[in-house]
Parts: sequence; structure tokens; C-alpha cells
Amino acid sequence: MRILIVTAGSRGDVAPFTGLGRRLLDAGHQVAVAAHPSFAPLLDGCGLAHRPVPGDPRQLIQDWARAASREEVQALTRAYADGLADGVAEAVAGGADLLLTPFGPAPLSRTAGEAFGVPVVGTYLVPAFATKEFPLPNARSTESPGPAGNLAAGRDVLKRAEGVFAGAVTRLRARLGLPGAPSAPVDVRPVFHGFSPLVVPRPADWPSWADVTGYWWPARPDGWQPPAELADFLQAGPPPVFIGFGSMAAGQGERLGELVSEAVARARVRAVVQAGWAGLSGFGDDVLAVGDVPHDWLFPRTAAVVHHAGAGTTAAGLRAGVPAVPVPVMADQPFWASRLCELGVAPVSLPFQDLTAAALGDAVRACLSEPSHRRRATELARGLAAEDGAAALLAHVDSLRAR
Repeated sequence: MRILIVTAGSRGDVAPFTGLGRRLLDAGHQVAVAAHPSFAPLLDGCGLAHRPVPGDPRQLIQDWARAASREEVQALTRAYADGLADGVAEAVAGGADLLLTPFGPAPLSRTAGEAFGVPVVGTYLVPAFATKEFPLPNARSTESPGPAGNLAAGRDVLKRAEGVFAGAVTRLRARLGLPGAPSAPVDVRPVFHGFSPLVVPRPADWPSWADVTGYWWPARPDGWQPPAELADFLQAGPPPVFIGFGSMAAGQGERLGELVSEAVARARVRAVVQAGWAGLSGFGDDVLAVGDVPHDWLFPRTAAVVHHAGAGTTAAGLRAGVPAVPVPVMADQPFWASRLCELGVAPVSLPFQDLTAAALGDAVRACLSEPSHRRRATELARGLAAEDGAAALLAHVDSLRAR
């Protein structure tokens, strides 16, 4: 089958689909990934075809931060959504027998699928069905208000998410010659959630066609080798702490670099600091700044990981069996940070807006000094290693091919 994976956002929204794409390739399918142009090297390095869609999420986040009003934010978001909608339609027009879509661009994917007669399957990286069991990621409060409140909060999340692309969907339907937008959202069915039930158990009140399968681990680019400077640093002393904020805090590299360096000194540890979109750097003999390094290689060589609690980075830390200090910034990150604490892998969640050198240094010391955090992380890693998150989706695709 010709399978097109449609995704949008930061690296964490793309990387899991490199692993899933490789599994589909190995099963004999043709696979392409529709993603922003900046991810072409990542996809090419993993042997996957790339169909570019407009948009620069890094620039969008920076523009949001500089926006002077809510109206300006809305205008920026509308322009991004419209460009993405056109790009998704063009990518699907390039030919596909099946679309796989994460939750964010799902309204655009299902619209394009309807227009071109291509079935759509959900491949979601976050919980995306309202439930009585917990508030969904992006809920206005991370505190559970009880079963009825959890369900209401989840429905509010889904309504707001649909609203992000509502205008773009209406305009795309008109451009593709489709009748006006349906009066109610059209479900993508089935949906496979690419996270582990050991981390978020499947809620009992979800629809029968919504599954939780296990993680889709990112593929490592072909021929990748660690930089000599990094390999030497790791061998020169005890395992360091990893510190990185992924695609968050763009433009705050200098301030964060000073804060991180002070925290590292306070905690009396060595650290590998990943630049990310913030341009983060560190100072001193015990701190090494690096660019992109596959987490599946680096994290098992660390004593702990300090990160923004994005879904993918959270998963990579759990896979490596190392304790964590989550520093959530926005979106689904407070949800995953809370899960790390509930699972016993992290001592505390430090919201980014409250981050100080003292708080970070103390949290790192607490993370390393309490053996239960590493013990629990090791137990979870053992469980994750026994899962095959792609198996259920591959079986479904095979059933479609056999029809």
C-alpha cells in the first residue's frame, strides 16, 4: 500500500513517525511523510520519502511570543492553519491508499481523505478522547475535578482543538469542492495511540475502536555516530545529567544557559546540555553543549534527564530507565510531567515559568539521591521493552491490504 503519514509541529511530532514509517517500509509498504520542510534531513536520514507542507513551527512559536495582542496571535495561527491545510491537500493529491494522522492535523487529514477518497486512520501521540478517569492533556487545570469534571474538561479540550482548524477546514472544503462542513465532527476510525498503557492505561470509557498500543520509537538516522567530543566527555567521568528543553523557550538560550550552569554547580553534577530551539549552552569543564543526539543512544548513558516533558522526550527517558526532572512549558507537557511524578520516576515537576537555578539544582539532587526514582524507572523500562507498539497498527494495515 501507498501510505502517507501526515504530521505537523515540532520535532517531537515527527520523530515517532520515523520509527513507525520504517516498520511499515519493512512490511513492504511504500511510505511518505508529509511534514514541514525543516524535517527533510531527518526523514531522508531515516530512509523515508518527504512531501513538504508549508510552515515553520519554530518561527511561529517565536512570533506568538512577540505578538502584541490576542488578535495578532489569532491571525498568525490562521495563516499557519491555512498554509498547512493547502499543503496537506497537495500531499494527499500526490497519491496515497491510506492516510495516518496524529490528533493535531486530523481535521485537515480527514477533509483531504474525504475529497480524494482515501481512508484515514488515527495515529495519536497523546490521549485524545474525553474520559472520566483523568483530565486530557491541554485541560485548563491539571488537577482532577472528579469523574464528571474530568469528562467535561476533556470535551472542552476537544472543542478547542477542533476550533484551531475550523476555519481552515471550511475554506479547504470549499476549495476541494466538498459540501459545507459537517454539523458535527467526523471521527477518525480506528485510532491507535502511540504511548504505553504502562504510562497511561487505556480508559474503560473510551470507544472500542480507540486503542493504546505502546510507543513508536524514533528511528536512528542511518550511519549516525556520536561526536568524538561527546564520547570523550562521557568517558571522562561519572554519568552526567542530561538537560534540554527541545523546541521550547526559543531565543532564551543565554538566560537559560546561565541558569543551567548555576544549577549544575549547585547539584555538583556533570551535564550534557542540548541546545534545542532555545540555543541553550553551558559553561565550565563539567558541562558539554551538544546539538541533536538520538535520545535512545544518549539517555541510557546519563544519570538523570531534565527536560520539557514533551511526549517523545518523556518516552525516551522512560525507555532508558533513568529518573527525570520534568520542566513543562505548555500544551501537553504538564500532563506528561504529572505522569512522571505519579509513576515515581520524578521527585517533582518544575513549571518552566517558576524555574530558578536553586529550584533546578535542588530537584536534580533530590532526583539522584532517592534510589526509588531509578528503581521505578528501571522497572518501567523493562516493561516497555516487552511491548511492540507498532504491531496492532501493522496488523490493521495488513487487514486493509487483504481486502
